[in-house]
Amino acid sequence: MSIIIQKPGILTTFQDTGRTGARQYGINPNGAMDRTAARLLNILLGNNENETVLEMNFPAAEIKFVENAFFAVGGADFAARLDEKSIKNWRVYHAEQNSVLRFPEKKFGNLVYLAVNGGFAVEKWLGSGSTNLMAKIGGFQGRKLEKGDTINFQSKSRAQFLPGGAAQSSFKIAASLLPFYSRFPTVRVVAGAEFELLTAHGEQVFRHYDFVVSPDSNRMGFRLKGAPIYLLNQKEMVSAAVNFGTIQLLPDGQMIILMADHQTSGGYPRLGNVIETDLPLVAQLGANDKIAFYLIAPDEAENVLHQHEKDLKLLKIGVKYAMQSS
Repeated sequence: MSIIIQKPGILTTFQDTGRTGARQYGINPNGAMDRTAARLLNILLGNNENETVLEMNFPAAEIKFVENAFFAVGGADFAARLDEKSIKNWRVYHAEQNSVLRFPEKKFGNLVYLAVNGGFAVEKWLGSGSTNLMAKIGGFQGRKLEKGDTINFQSKSRAQFLPGGAAQSSFKIAASLLPFYSRFPTVRVVAGAEFELLTAHGEQVFRHYDFVVSPDSNRMGFRLKGAPIYLLNQKEMVSAAVNFGTIQLLPDGQMIILMADHQTSGGYPRLGNVIETDLPLVAQLGANDKIAFYLIAPDEAENVLHQHEKDLKLLKIGVKYAMQSS
């Protein structure tokens, strides 16, 4: 089973939940920008949640299914159509041989994901199928997809989702499990190591002002524009570890949120870190969208993450039970 890329889109790459255990060697994690979307789609299809998915910006790819396949799309809403029939996010669909999946219109968000039952057969590096564009490794030949690329599935469909050959399954993600996407989200943040070094005015700006996402943003980091923030005393800092969601203060008083392709360490002050469950809200932002921050305590962030993981575990159990019953 396989797909063929008929049109590549502006940036289409394979990503999973990221490359772990190699940061001490300076290897960044990569992975899906909206990891919750990737995990949800894989769980919905009965895959391991870490299976590789296609991450697409708009304009997105046009994809032909070489054989029958079960698939699901999620994340941004790009008005997906299968053989000119409109399909919805977060549902399992059946593509017949030679069916074509298109994304003709950007309605909301900036990254749409495609997962297939059985998963994609991609090149793995250090245990991950995520594409590292800088190192040109992982995913599909370490690069973004191009017209004519053929990608095989790891295996034929392992599940039966659809009664009577229907095109759409009753399998779908409940709205309560989906990230609350917005073009102006307030995201929860845990204070960083240098937060206490801010001036009183700087702290007020961070807590109560909103910021605009700069067009000068990418998978490494989202630059923000807003009222400048400063430290009480400027000082040279030793490079320290950073993470997906770390908010760094730049010398000009502006901030940057590090994203999936972030470096492993940095020398700018770390004002905070967006909590893991709110990272999808940041990932789906585009140029000139806005964002605001809400500080919470580390134990509250842990509780939120614990509940999120509990919800995903219950979803897995529900999907497994439904598959056995179908």
